[in-house]
Amino acid sequence: MKSENKYIGDDKFKKFLLHYACPAPLGVIKLRFAGAICSPNVELRPTDVIASLWTDNKTPRLETKNEADLFFKFFMGLWDEMFTLVQKNRVKLPSLPAEGDLSQACQERFEQLELGFVEGFFGGQENLKIPAYIGEVTDSLSRLALLYKTLAKNISTEQKRKNVFDAVMDCDKMAEKSIGFLIEHYVLPHMDELKRTIN
Repeated sequence: MKSENKYIGDDKFKKFLLHYACPAPLGVIKLRFAGAICSPNVELRPTDVIASLWTDNKTPRLETKNEADLFFKFFMGLWDEMFTLVQKNRVKLPSLPAEGDLSQACQERFEQLELGFVEGFFGGQENLKIPAYIGEVTDSLSRLALLYKTLAKNISTEQKRKNVFDAVMDCDKMAEKSIGFLIEHYVLPHMDELKRTIN
């Protein structure tokens, strides 16, 4: 459920994550939140998802009530942002860099899809009761994630960057289409049942 907290923006949020030594990058967090919002695991709470971003599900020690309030306010601002994107079926992968290491970008894509959306969707449960066609969609996302990982390992410096970039963009389109299909046909018809609170 929306908490009416405003997202502070990517740049400030990255500094916030750095301050608390969060091991999960922003792209993974956004996709994990989106997956969790879509999750049929009705017991999954935002606080569970936030805790999962740290090793052994241990959030940082928050010294005061004000610090704790601000900590969760910032995270719920991002949660609200992703909730709105799910409602509008506009969940997208982060933009690819126009220049730079495509191998690294592919590794990040793997993490965003598998450790982000797919992990968020299953919410720590291995045996969720979901329709067979939704299981096929999540399986296809995992396969795409592995494809990115394979690309990351096999991209050579000799390859033309444009050809590799175009291949990655094609994978992105398939991933976003799969997420969009899942949201349109499974999530939006049950949106009221999937609302979650911070408590």
